[in-house]
Amino acid sequence: MERLRRRLPAAAPGEIWIGDDAAVLVRPPDAVVLTTDLTVAGVHGDLALIGLDDLGWRALARAVSDVAAMGAIADAVVVAVAGPPTTDLDLLYDGLAAAADAHRCPVVGGDLSGAPELVVAVTAYGHMGPGPGPVRRDGARPGDHLFVTGPVGGAAAGLRSLASARAQGHPAPRPEPDTGDPRRNAEMAHRRPRARLEEGDVARRSGATAMIDVSDGLLLDLFRLADASGVGFALEDVPVFATATLDDALGGGDDYELVIATEQADALVGAFTDAGLRPPCHLGVVVAERARRTLDGRDVEPTGWEHTWD
Repeated sequence: MERLRRRLPAAAPGEIWIGDDAAVLVRPPDAVVLTTDLTVAGVHGDLALIGLDDLGWRALARAVSDVAAMGAIADAVVVAVAGPPTTDLDLLYDGLAAAADAHRCPVVGGDLSGAPELVVAVTAYGHMGPGPGPVRRDGARPGDHLFVTGPVGGAAAGLRSLASARAQGHPAPRPEPDTGDPRRNAEMAHRRPRARLEEGDVARRSGATAMIDVSDGLLLDLFRLADASGVGFALEDVPVFATATLDDALGGGDDYELVIATEQADALVGAFTDAGLRPPCHLGVVVAERARRTLDGRDVEPTGWEHTWD
């Protein structure tokens, strides 16, 4: 624990992070946003295809993305790790620390335990910034426009590329920024996704009525938003990540882009432009008929990843 503590930033003034029984955070009297997410080796990441540091990054990004989907600002995370004694904790924390830095959301505590399989549990804490309250899934109304913050399907295409490279005996390259190579960029979309925190905050402040992150598949998550809101949707177009297929985009999951419903389409696009963000992509519209869920006029099914339970 002491070795891991030294790897992470020092506590902010007046706060207690790693080293005591609990973290103590000083925050203004805003609404508190709290979420937790599990990442299980072999379920949420194949360690034959990605590094242990990639798994750490993905674990943190997954949790922080849920904060983004509420339109909140991420403040901190606590990380609990259970795994075999042979687990390279330093490598795992390389990825956790890099993701924490990239998302400006420090690791302030956690726990360690031995276990037969590697499990990383990340609890993320955040607050609402100035302006409206949190954006829920159940606020979409007929006539709202649907947007997504970027192309989808990249993570699924990247997973396929990594599996193909391994089958051919090629080791996966180390993570690197955008190289201009669409295949490498897709691999990075799978290995090191980015939670859209700034986009979520801007969407909330510019009139978003409902929001959800694309974790399990665009259609599956759209169905969840529509079910919560008691509405249907008519999609006109889906932005597909370079090297991905339409099937990847509709049901691949792990993209962590945000789906946004808003009555004020121009205000949303303008707010993104003013903030220097990539313009959101228009998907279609919300409709009153709950049973109507279409793409180009054809019915669609809630394609995506779901755990199965007895």
